[in-house]
Amino acid sequence: MRNERGVVLFSVLLSSFLTPFMGSAVNIALPSIGSSFGMDAVDLNWVVTSFLLASTMFLLPMGKLADLYGRKRVFLIGIVLFTMASLCCGLAGSTSVLLGGRVLQGIGGAMIFATGIAILTTVYAAEERGRVLGLSVSAVYLGLTVGPFLGGALTEHLGWRSIFLALVPAGVAAGICAG
Repeated sequence: MRNERGVVLFSVLLSSFLTPFMGSAVNIALPSIGSSFGMDAVDLNWVVTSFLLASTMFLLPMGKLADLYGRKRVFLIGIVLFTMASLCCGLAGSTSVLLGGRVLQGIGGAMIFATGIAILTTVYAAEERGRVLGLSVSAVYLGLTVGPFLGGALTEHLGWRSIFLALVPAGVAAGICAG
């Protein structure tokens, strides 16, 4: 039982890290993305806004779906969707494919955030919740903090696509642990 809880915690922490990491890393890569697709400032703004808009719009509906169909199911589907959308963004050949991938990433991110904390509070007893919720919040802020640095390094040395493609193995690991 203790080992299973650790695997759940790892999965939630990793997924809690990935979505804010993506948001902050992509901001650094915008000039490279723009030059790659010949995008103007308005189009580049949609690379960021499409993710934020989708995740905001779908957060509450995904919480309701999790109540109806199960937190674990919605969480796992969210990880799979976020990971597949990251792959799509990394392989995008046009602005519209990139923006579509960002919308799907936002929906997957909403599924993850709508369920991750609820899963932790279900799996851990009341006396342990403060610690695991603190770890979850720390994972979010770690993603926000290291995103610009790692995103800049990846963009500089491997190109902007590497930011999206680097999330695929991490998403697969989180999905395997959640499954």
